[in-house]
Amino acid sequence: MPAVLAVVFAAMLFGTTGTAQALGPAETTPLGVGTMRLLIGGTALAVVGLSAGLRARRRAGAPRWNARALGLMALTGVSLAVYQPLFFLGTERNGVAVGTVVALGSAPVIAGLLEWALTRRLPRATWIVATALALAGVVVLAFGGDAGQAGADPIGFAGSIGAGASFAVFANAQRRLMDGGWDPFTVAGAMGAGSAIVAAAVVPFVDLRWAATPSGLTMSMWLGLATIALAYTLFTWGLQGLTASTAATLTLAEPLTAAILGIALLGERLSPAAIAGLVVLGIGLVVLAWGSRAPRDPRPFAVEG
Repeated sequence: MPAVLAVVFAAMLFGTTGTAQALGPAETTPLGVGTMRLLIGGTALAVVGLSAGLRARRRAGAPRWNARALGLMALTGVSLAVYQPLFFLGTERNGVAVGTVVALGSAPVIAGLLEWALTRRLPRATWIVATALALAGVVVLAFGGDAGQAGADPIGFAGSIGAGASFAVFANAQRRLMDGGWDPFTVAGAMGAGSAIVAAAVVPFVDLRWAATPSGLTMSMWLGLATIALAYTLFTWGLQGLTASTAATLTLAEPLTAAILGIALLGERLSPAAIAGLVVLGIGLVVLAWGSRAPRDPRPFAVEG
């Protein structure tokens, strides 16, 4: 249960992301916000994670560095970097509630399919039932009638789906690393370092003058330290006791949080059908948390790459 709570709390922090962007400077862009988020958060995550991971490896030993491990760690960083502009594009185009719901609603399905392809093991029946409930809630919430919108913007929808796929990729890559003996702090730190390097390479191509304003700096610090450094440390720590598909489904607490914040702070109005979707989504999370009390299958991934 501690692993479940860690992932759910991380997801709640993730859920503040779109609201923080909406309350920030008006002149921001999805790429600019994502870049600042990773410059601050990726760097902090790298420092905290890699230093804690070094101590953990000294105490318990660690697997040897090899091309496979380095490749998976690089993949987590690139995937996290790709996630940023796609996620913010979705929330900019379709609102915080809908954009976040579509992004995180697609992640469990993609994560479960990737996990099945990599391990040749079908997800547990509990995951299938909980994900079906959660996705039903996602569909109703996203398309059941936001009172302020006529429908989902196609470009924003594509961005949200792409963000969900990116999330699923790095969750599976992290799970493979930890099944190979790597401690969660090293895995999280490597992801932060890789994403910060990608963000640094993008800096010359984006306008970040807004980040020097009080509201821009406040937004950047929250997005970086709370929703990257702290949230991904919790998420990766929790992932060591869960499958990637289960962790991805638990992160549906993010759209739940985002929808509540969008209604309470941003004035986004949801129809009765969409509110019903929130309830169904919540039931799915409860079912998954209950089923996650059983121990995770300890067998390593069957496919080596």
